[in-house]
Amino acid sequence: MSKIVHRIDGSASHHGSFIRELSDQVIDQLHATKVVTRDLASTPVPQIDENGLAASFTPADARTPAQKEALILPDTLIEDVMEADTLVIGVPIYNFGDPAAVKAWSDHACRAGKAFQYSKEGPKGLLHGKRALLFMVPSRTEIGSEIDFAINYMQHVLSFIGIANVDGVAANKTVGNADVAMTETRSQIEALAA
Repeated sequence: MSKIVHRIDGSASHHGSFIRELSDQVIDQLHATKVVTRDLASTPVPQIDENGLAASFTPADARTPAQKEALILPDTLIEDVMEADTLVIGVPIYNFGDPAAVKAWSDHACRAGKAFQYSKEGPKGLLHGKRALLFMVPSRTEIGSEIDFAINYMQHVLSFIGIANVDGVAANKTVGNADVAMTETRSQIEALAA
């Protein structure tokens, strides 16, 4: 059976990145037949601008050439998520929250009519039947503490677009304690990927 994994790397670091190391480990253990990677450091996702916002609310058959062009990347981001069985998302915590690159990705991925739709009961996610694995490396911030503004945001975004099966793995307090934190985290990954 085909198993497609969409990997989103949110770390600005490439060398010595715990996030990337953890993502590599789980990707290896998932034995995916296809891995689609979106590296937000190497190829940043632009912030939503006025033209892109207008384009997303314009019916497809009424879009101008500029609006169609503005939606090429956002459509690709959403299609990557739609095609995937599992999302592997690496999110470092910078200044108590998600990096701007991850926020920009989520702003494009959460588009009405593609990832969710409005109804009389409120917004409803459209991307059901998927699993998401969140890898958080907060350095000095304890995941789940009152100064953690990252994990709840990511869980809410994924739930909002219909992905309810979300597991989080955190290498808590890696500064000054990296070896212990990473050993504990690798054990969590082995259990999740089994």
